[in-house]
Amino acid sequence: MTATTTSARSELSELGRSETALRTFLHGLPGVDQVGAEQRAAQLGTRSIKTTAKAQAIDLAIRMVDLTTLEGADTPGKVRALAAKALRPDPADPSCPHVGAVCVYPAMVPYVAEVLRGSGVHLASVATAFPSGQAPLEIKLADTRAAVAAGADEIDMVINRGAFLAGRYKEVYDEIVATKEASGDAHLKVILETGELATYDNVRRASWLAMLAGGDFIKTSTGKVPIAATMPVTLVMLEAVRDFREATGRQVGVKPAGGIKTTKDAIKYLVMVNETVGPDWLDPDWFRFGASSLLNDLLMQRTKLTTGTYSGPDYFTLD
Repeated sequence: MTATTTSARSELSELGRSETALRTFLHGLPGVDQVGAEQRAAQLGTRSIKTTAKAQAIDLAIRMVDLTTLEGADTPGKVRALAAKALRPDPADPSCPHVGAVCVYPAMVPYVAEVLRGSGVHLASVATAFPSGQAPLEIKLADTRAAVAAGADEIDMVINRGAFLAGRYKEVYDEIVATKEASGDAHLKVILETGELATYDNVRRASWLAMLAGGDFIKTSTGKVPIAATMPVTLVMLEAVRDFREATGRQVGVKPAGGIKTTKDAIKYLVMVNETVGPDWLDPDWFRFGASSLLNDLLMQRTKLTTGTYSGPDYFTLD
């Protein structure tokens, strides 16, 4: 890390001390060219890749999946089965890689931990009154501590969008800092719920706010609102993590979540990652897909490449 980077990181770390400093910095970020971002994302989505590269991309995408179930009807049996699938996505093919993580509600964490322990597959839990984020801070922090105590090594928190949209940036900053502390050694993914932020400028500001407060990942969505991950929004977030690393020397991951269902979609995102932030982020430690149905399509396409024929959609378990 250069002396200039060290100085910039020190200056940025001081921003959380006052509402005025945060507001001045966040509103001083360059505005997002909406037309340019959407055109760039659309252009990247047209790139084609060769068969060998496609096979590698599929395996990488599988390793990047946070296999997720966040339903009120989740049961211990359901999440144990999901965890088993995470370990061996295609039981008929031992060469198929495992996924990046399994993501569940805090109450389901102990049952997933039984299956994943020692496997290398991470255990993520949503917390902080997911998906609304509308609860007193002490309840959010208790939620986080309970998930970590039960075995989660990644926490997916939601920001208080009401506070953010009202311009109460320090309140959001302080909640992220407190949640990071409550997470202990677990990695913290900060969910922006970009579908509720209205503008790309707000997405950029929320991305920087989350990173300044110590988030290890920034994540698009809860998957519980109509507008989830989109390529232009993810592009804005990727540009933010690129610029943040250049300014501070600290690398932060990105997780688009919700609405990514096909192999074709996943590969478009991987192309965008490579061309926007480079190969350093083409790793499950730095880029994830929050998804449930995506894995089955990846497995179907993988089988097609290796055998020449498609498996039926009922060949793999439904999640």
